Order: sequence, then C-alpha cells, then structure tokens
Amino acid sequence: MDKAPFIPDPKAATADAGHLPADSSASTRHAALAVFAAMSIAFIWVNSPAVGTYDFIHHTPFSIQLGEVGLSKPLVDWINEGLMVFFFFAVGLEIKREVLVGDLASPRRIALPAIGALGGMLAPAAIYLMFNAGNPDTEHGWAVPVATDIVLALAVLSVLGARVPASLKVFLMALAVFDDFGTLAVIALFYTEGVSLVPLTMAGFGLAVLIGFNRMRISNMTPYVLIGIFVWVAVLESGVHATIAGVLVAWTIPLTINGRPVLAVIEAGMKPWVAYGVVPIFAFFNSGIHLAGITPSSLLGPASLGAGLGLFLGKPLGVFGAASLAVWSGLGKRPFGVSWLHLLGASFLAGVGFTISLFVAALAFDSPTALQGVTLSVIIGSTLSAVTGLGLLAAARQRLQPLRPDETFAR
Repeated sequence: MDKAPFIPDPKAATADAGHLPADSSASTRHAALAVFAAMSIAFIWVNSPAVGTYDFIHHTPFSIQLGEVGLSKPLVDWINEGLMVFFFFAVGLEIKREVLVGDLASPRRIALPAIGALGGMLAPAAIYLMFNAGNPDTEHGWAVPVATDIVLALAVLSVLGARVPASLKVFLMALAVFDDFGTLAVIALFYTEGVSLVPLTMAGFGLAVLIGFNRMRISNMTPYVLIGIFVWVAVLESGVHATIAGVLVAWTIPLTINGRPVLAVIEAGMKPWVAYGVVPIFAFFNSGIHLAGITPSSLLGPASLGAGLGLFLGKPLGVFGAASLAVWSGLGKRPFGVSWLHLLGASFLAGVGFTISLFVAALAFDSPTALQGVTLSVIIGSTLSAVTGLGLLAAARQRLQPLRPDETFAR
C-alpha cells in the first residue's frame, strides 16, 4: 500500500500524476464491438454443424508443470480463473486511482454514485431472490444480476455523444467502480468453498512482500510480476477464487515513484489488451449457448427470470431509487447539468451486466442447462436495459450549459 493510502500527494495530484486521459468514444465503441463480435461468433459456431470443434476447444485440457508441481485445467477454466485475473487487475488499478486522485477522492463526489451502486446491488439481488429464495438449486445465483459491464454501458452512452452531459459519464463510471468493488467482495465472500489456510497464508506473505516493494519505492516492475504470479497460484490453491488475486496485487502497485505516474502508465498500457483481448476471449468462451437445449420453460424458470428481471428492472429501480433518496436527503448532489430523466436513463444502462454477470453465473451454476438459460437471460436483460436507457437519454437530450472543470459534480 502507499504510505498515505487514502490521502493523495497534493503535488502528484496537481501534476495529474495519477490521472489518465479519458478513453475516446470511438475506442469504447470499438471495444464493445469486439465483445459483440466474439459473442456472435461463439453463438453461431455452437449452433452450427461444427459445434463439436467448439466444445473440443472449450474443454481442451491444458497443463503447466514445474518439476513435481503442476496445474491442469480445461481451457475454459484457464480463461475464467487465469486470463480474467488481468481484467480484475485492471479493475483494481482503476479503483485505487479513482480513490486516491480521481473522481472518488472527495467525499462530496463519492456519495451519490456510492449510494446508487449500493441500491443497484441490493434491488437486483432482492428481485432474483423473489423467484429463487428457498430453492437450493438456484438460490446461489443471487449475485448474477448485481454487476454492471462498464465498457458496454459506456459504449451505449457514447452513441449519443455530446447530447448527454459529460458529468453523466463520470457518474456512470464512478457508479461502476463501486459496483465492481462490491461484486469482488461478493465473489470473495460467497463464491469461495473449502478454504485451505496454508496456501492462503502463503498468499498473504506474498502480498506483504509486494507492500514492502511499494514502501521501498521499487520502480522495476519485474519483482511485482514474479511475486504477483506467486500470489495468484497461492490464492488459486487456497480455494478463494483466483481472480481476487488480481485486485489485491493491483492495490500494491505504487501510485507514483519520484513523480512518475507508475500506476496510471500500467493501467493505460493494459486497457487495450484487456478491452480487445481478455474480455472478447472471455465472451467467446462463455457465450456459446446451445439453442437446442433452450426451451420456453427454461427461459421462464426461476433462475432465468430472476437474472433477466434483476438486470432490467432491479438495476434501474435500485440505482435511481437510492440516488434519488441521497439527493433528497442531502447526502449527495445531482451532477451539474444532469436532469432526473438523464439519471433514470443512466440507471437503466447500469443494467448492462454482460461480462461480470456471465462470470458470476459460471461460478454459481454447475448444471449446463441452467447455465445456458441464465446466460441467455443475462444477454436479453442487458440488451433491454441498453435499449431502454438509450431511449430515455435520447428523450432527455437538451442544449447543455458548458461545464467548468470544477463542476463535474455539483459541490
């Protein structure tokens, strides 16, 4: 951890050492198109005569051996427990940067998205449990609709360009950061089974070494990479889901060293690889839905209904309801230039839960049939959320006052 983990260095902050240039609307759309392309390829492939090839690739065993120690898993598990570590590492970097020097560094700025994110997690979970409480086969999937896919949500928002306030994008990004943090906590607490203390202790030792590197201001990233791999293997063997290691390691990366923006540079370098590589590959391996196994009853099953309605209805109800209460109570303020209809539209966009929702679904369901139904419901719920949110934001467009740099959020 940094020496002052929650109080950024004013000099570093004023020099924009921890800030990153905002992603362009074009790059966001391109990343979303890459995900949709990967998802479409998987969907068409798995419903074609060549389905056997897809299944073969999906379940091909892959092993890494070092002496007598080795790991052997199907390729899909390497994707979900290995490659996705880089996704969660990037998420961890973003959360740390936002908390230290970003839009979450001020209590006045974090109140509204934080409260909105909390409501946006509780309401979808409640809707899911309305259909599944007491059902031992499906109850465990309550966390499927609680997450927001920020890349796809921002891609939808970018369609309207300058016709929506810039502060609305900041609100949605901040909301997603809290949403990601909450989802990671849920994965660690509720989707971990049979914890082994020895590997977990070894992981803790590795993290302590990384924190030591941070405090010694070591600028060479090689030691961080080597110990980070050690932490990932230890967490994987401990029974805690291995992707949590990505977030923990990210929080040991120094924000700045000798005035150089170390964390921001790493985050900027990783973003293209994650957006155009990791997430599309994950989408390809987790979107192969066999339509032959899908029936109307499976789409109307409790898990499918809970997941789809949790995203499409639960997310906007939770985000908009909690954010409205925060504004009316004085705990938070509406972003400058953002109307209530803008806020409602953004709340629907929070229901685009594709990547993380599919990730949690893969953790929650062992039955291929149940997983296929929930996966399709997540896709349908996310699509309906995107279309509805886009429609509301298009209806809310108006000539906006230009924002001053200090008015991203009303103070």
